[in-house]
Amino acid sequence: MRHNVGHRKLGRVTEHRLALLRNQATALLRHERIETTMPKAKELRPFVERLITIAKRGVAAGDANGRTLAARRLVAEDIQDKAVVGKLFETIAPRFAERPGGYTRILRVGFRRGDSAEVAQVELIGSEYDPRTAEVKGDEEKDAAEKPKAKGVGDRLKAAASRMRGGKDQGGSKAQAGGQTKGAARKATTPRKAGGS
Repeated sequence: MRHNVGHRKLGRVTEHRLALLRNQATALLRHERIETTMPKAKELRPFVERLITIAKRGVAAGDANGRTLAARRLVAEDIQDKAVVGKLFETIAPRFAERPGGYTRILRVGFRRGDSAEVAQVELIGSEYDPRTAEVKGDEEKDAAEKPKAKGVGDRLKAAASRMRGGKDQGGSKAQAGGQTKGAARKATTPRKAGGS
């Protein structure tokens, strides 16, 4: 019986489980939002919140008695990426300075298609960083520079068929210059034989 046993094993040995939690914590602190399965999300939440609490205590102590350095070293045991540790101490911990706990939110997304595992989205509360917004802005700038593309499969098939027939292409201009069809343009450019018909 598993009475009073605290954590899920997640089907992994201890070292593998710790590595998984450290990697997911690093990704969550870097991107501020990740998707994973529900049991992993429930195990990740206290792991990340402990790191944020340590960082908060280090930031609140300031440089008195070297507590900031000690807090950084405690966090660095679990997070190997120095850039993520810097982000945690410089932006994330001050953001939660007035909050007594509960720094993460778990949202149930649905079920994974392959194995029907329940998928959850873990995110930091009050996250101003939205990766989807950044991607959408980048895509809009690229689309503005390029010509508009056909939306659906039917539009693309119609455009391809009209190009094959020698009609208008996607830009709306004639296939050949001067309004000639392909056959007429080919006849006009083919040199005639001197003695032929």
